Amino acid sequence: MNIEVLKSKIHRVRLTQVELHYVGSITIDEDLMDAANLIEGEKVQVVNINNGERLETYVITGERGSGMICMNGPAARKAQVGDIIIIISYASMEFEEAKRFKPMVIFPDAHNRLPV
Repeated sequence: MNIEVLKSKIHRVRLTQVELHYVGSITIDEDLMDAANLIEGEKVQVVNINNGERLETYVITGERGSGMICMNGPAARKAQVGDIIIIISYASMEFEEAKRFKPMVIFPDAHNRLPV
């Protein structure tokens, strides 16, 4: 039996940009992607703390060290610059493997940078 479990989470980052006229997705600073074990194209759930919106999209790699978190395309209508969001990815795995699996959860600072 396979179950879905938390794989990665970027907890409470601030949206720096929204781009309505874009193909779609969420752009994430590559430093944050690496720290959270996310890859370009990976499906993520985005939870908006400010307005309660939840949506699914995919990751696009943003400029390393920029702190960029940008909602693109139709998802841009679900958030505003400055909103605090949580970015979550899940993985499907065997039940016994899932019991041992440890997700990667990161807590960036107020400027979307990793603590030193």
